[in-house]
Amino acid sequence: MEEQHKKILQRNRINLVKNLDLSNLYDALVEKGVFTQDMIDEIQSSGTRRDQARQLVRDLETRGSRAFPLFLECLQETGQHDLAKTLQNESPAVQLQPAKPVQVVRPIVQPLPVTSPMDVNKQRKDAAPVLPLERPITTPSPSPEQEYLRPRPPGRTRRDSIQSYKMDASPCGHCLIINNVEFDPQSELSNRKGSNIDSDKLERRFKALNFIVEVKTNLRQRQIKHELSVLSKKDHSQYDCCVVIILSHGTEVSHNRFPGAVYGVDGQHVPVQLITNYLNGQHCPSLQSKPKLFFIQACGGGEKDTGFEVSPDEAQPSGDIYRADDQMDAIPMSSSSDSLSTSDEVDARASLPTPSDILVSYSTFPGYVSWRDTESGSWFVETLDRILEENAAADDLVTMLVMVNNEVSQNSAKGLYKQMPGSFNFLRKHLYFQALA
Repeated sequence: MEEQHKKILQRNRINLVKNLDLSNLYDALVEKGVFTQDMIDEIQSSGTRRDQARQLVRDLETRGSRAFPLFLECLQETGQHDLAKTLQNESPAVQLQPAKPVQVVRPIVQPLPVTSPMDVNKQRKDAAPVLPLERPITTPSPSPEQEYLRPRPPGRTRRDSIQSYKMDASPCGHCLIINNVEFDPQSELSNRKGSNIDSDKLERRFKALNFIVEVKTNLRQRQIKHELSVLSKKDHSQYDCCVVIILSHGTEVSHNRFPGAVYGVDGQHVPVQLITNYLNGQHCPSLQSKPKLFFIQACGGGEKDTGFEVSPDEAQPSGDIYRADDQMDAIPMSSSSDSLSTSDEVDARASLPTPSDILVSYSTFPGYVSWRDTESGSWFVETLDRILEENAAADDLVTMLVMVNNEVSQNSAKGLYKQMPGSFNFLRKHLYFQALA
């Protein structure tokens, strides 16, 4: 497909996903050779109508130069004139043919002759052999560019056949934001200036994604656990997802599943592993098989990453060459390193199997510091908020987090230090947020 047509589809993806009527569109697309029937079957197996529409639009971009005008003709023929007009207005060079009804040619089936059991032997001896019913000779519908369709290897799962989580409940689910800004003096942890900016951004963003958002500020360790316990005891059966966001100082702790820990304002930490356990399938039955998302804006330790030198053709412009107000979400450099290993809170549920349907997104690689600008907020949250705003209507969560990783990795603190976000992903399906108008 031509690049200009791809961009038209991308700009209108939200409208198409929301309004496409697929009931007759599939037959028309197969008849015109835009897709084969096997391709349509895979699109139909992708989930809800919105999931199917999203997959169809994405696959359409791969179907050659004639796919776009043929798609417009299919929209016209199936009565979706407003969508066709919207797309054509952005590409006037594409001329639509007058709409004509879609005709599906079916073979005529003749009834089999009826004979009594007594005539069977006679029929076998005397009657002329009965030839098989004639079937119309058909050839596979070619794609617009006659692309070669590679047969699927046996036993392999295609990426586009992975299902999507149900995410159409309204509201979609609960979102708890814990924002620790002002720390007790005895904790030896500095106040996190700029964190309120992060909290406000994420509160607005997840409300726009149709979540019930609750913000808790300046919680001690015990209060963090209490709020997570309250969240786990809610009835989530009418919702499709749950989100926990923690903005605080952090540190590195021993673990057997999810690394890192976040601090309460009293200087006592809560392991991320324990945080996720509150919402796993055993402790929160109403969230079983539903996605549980955790976003951690905190340091994973005290090590600073100076990066490594790359070849000129791999180098990209750095997002922030120097910002004087960059701060770390880590323990003070003067603190004893013993606190990183000997005083960890034991995870009493370590014997549980690794939970499914959980994703933990970290602002930085375990063991390293995470940078925050006192005027614009943390690198991670600032980028995450923008990526969600620009791409949530079209892309799945994991794809967007890779975008966040790439952009944050281009930043530099004080012209020297780097940061690399990442995630521990135990999701089993694609996750697409609701994008409200």
